Amino acid sequence: MSMVRPAAVAGRFYPGDPRELKRVVDDYLTEAMPQTQAPPPKALIVPHAGYIYSGAIAAEAYASLAAARATISRVVLLGPAHRVFVRGLAASGAERFETPLGAVPLDRAAIDRALTLPQVTIMDAAHAEEHSLEVQLPFLQEVLAAFTLVPFVVGDASPEEVAEVLELLWGGPETLIVVSSDLSHYHDYGTARRLDTATSHAIETLHPEDIGEEQACGRQPVNGLLEVARRRGLRAETLDLRNSGDTAGPRDQVVGYGAYVFH
Repeated sequence: MSMVRPAAVAGRFYPGDPRELKRVVDDYLTEAMPQTQAPPPKALIVPHAGYIYSGAIAAEAYASLAAARATISRVVLLGPAHRVFVRGLAASGAERFETPLGAVPLDRAAIDRALTLPQVTIMDAAHAEEHSLEVQLPFLQEVLAAFTLVPFVVGDASPEEVAEVLELLWGGPETLIVVSSDLSHYHDYGTARRLDTATSHAIETLHPEDIGEEQACGRQPVNGLLEVARRRGLRAETLDLRNSGDTAGPRDQVVGYGAYVFH
């Protein structure tokens, strides 16, 4: 990959025009802004579908970062591989990722630290067309001030392998962990609600062993985060739980979306 990873899904998953994108994201964040300011979370789980489907749900989590706008200066972002097979976790060789809102610099020193682990490799092909990471960036660009990015596409990796990377890069209040994951896929509305409610319960109780393959496309990074959260005594909270049948699609085959914060 060149020094820049250009936007791959602008104009499809989210608006490609910078002014329209800013307006859409800001509207989602304004609608989601909490009435009372809780302490900023350490980690988020957010969905990654097209904004008309899951943008409002993702905004519920991102709005919780308002009080940490000037504190968070690094985001460790993990999402599942949709385009290519990945063994372990794929880091990027780029210097920055671009969206219509501008460029986000990568923290090359943090990536180099992660590359000391055997499950982490540079694989730019995994990043080139991957939407699960890209769709999070405009929200982060709007809700945070200046920040660097440490992005990983997660493939065939155990919760322990993901957890080891997160522990290495955990940092302090300057570091935010974001896991990108949708929930169940292509079930009828009632079945999806049952599955997604069970998944939310597993997240809230920090039980990664209770999240099966059908329950979350980002199961590997989600379960790695839950392992670390359990060790570190974090508390998980569900902020929103809906599906495409609630937002912009029919109810015969839906995709589930949840927004979660970890304190």
